[in-house]
Amino acid sequence: MKLYKRTWAQINLDRLKKNYNICRACIPESTDIMCVVKASCYGHSDRAIAPFLQNELGVKWFAVSNLAEAVSLRKLGITGEILILGYTSPDEAPDLEEHNIIQAVMDLDYAKRLNDYAKDTVRCHAAIDTGMTRIGLRGTAQSIAQNLTEINSLKKLRLEGAFTHYAMADTLTNEGVSFTDAQTTLFFDAIELARKSCHELKQVHSLNSAGSLFHYDKRSSLARLGIVLYGLAPDTSLDMPKGITPVMSLKSTISQVKEVEPGVSVSYGRTYFTDSTMKIATISCGYADGYSRKLSNCGEILVHGKRCKIIGRVCMDQFMCDVTGVDVKAGDEVTLIGEEGSESISADDVAKLVDTIGYEIVCSVSERVPRCITKDGQITGVFKL
Repeated sequence: MKLYKRTWAQINLDRLKKNYNICRACIPESTDIMCVVKASCYGHSDRAIAPFLQNELGVKWFAVSNLAEAVSLRKLGITGEILILGYTSPDEAPDLEEHNIIQAVMDLDYAKRLNDYAKDTVRCHAAIDTGMTRIGLRGTAQSIAQNLTEINSLKKLRLEGAFTHYAMADTLTNEGVSFTDAQTTLFFDAIELARKSCHELKQVHSLNSAGSLFHYDKRSSLARLGIVLYGLAPDTSLDMPKGITPVMSLKSTISQVKEVEPGVSVSYGRTYFTDSTMKIATISCGYADGYSRKLSNCGEILVHGKRCKIIGRVCMDQFMCDVTGVDVKAGDEVTLIGEEGSESISADDVAKLVDTIGYEIVCSVSERVPRCITKDGQITGVFKL
């Protein structure tokens, strides 16, 4: 179990377990939890996390983005239900059947094409567009229910459920709450009408992470937990349940420390000049590792518990920071995301500097960065995505 200490992401399964249990305590038992593990568990490593969720936490429902992710879970030994939330080419219907995968159906035409390619039976949940305007059946409750009935009549599809996705569940303004309530009403009105003819329509789910925590509805049979499992907020303005903590830390290594005189330029484009004698450390991480170039001249990292500013442009594989006054040497570990002593830098903190969201920061940590898995304070595995 070799960890090459250049740049690595530390994935803490104890924190994942704690986050899951906190969420489970917030959601009534009548609503089961579907863990969203798309994009290799939001960049955290499906190889480490999905089996842990199933085998140690008892999770029975998983959601992914595409067929490749679903098949990967099966190869990892995931025996629970897997829902593909996005598009699968209709000619891949036999693969859905072979691996017992549930497919999202976004409209009647797609359902018919999926039915044409199916060999026996494709299990599906219908996506209902109540306001996201992304995928799903659109219209009035009556027209959506009619479409559900027509999909249900296709001989090689088994319509077992339906779902919608909130557009503003993480926005607790009057507008946000009103829009979410309208989405909820349309969805369940359509479901109520459809159930008169669609008797197998048992799994109906509207709750994402923010919906589960701030707009819980007992009519939703599943709560699709995504970002909150990994310890980040759906929106930084929201107060998360006490105890939710980030699962990922991003670490790197100092490759060189140098002292330079005033007036020296640093990195590409000479966008930074030293204004005094300065000690500079070169860090073995760059934008090819998923550490944004937009952090040039504005980001900070933690070096022995002290905040140190990035100077000059972030390069593909390296960047420089000001470590003046800090006792450092080549080979020392630094923290790009995570905690050291009383200081911390979260993915959300980094996101603010580059005008994005924490989701994108953790998902962007690249494939070449090994994921170092820890449990009970011990390294239990080192995985590549």
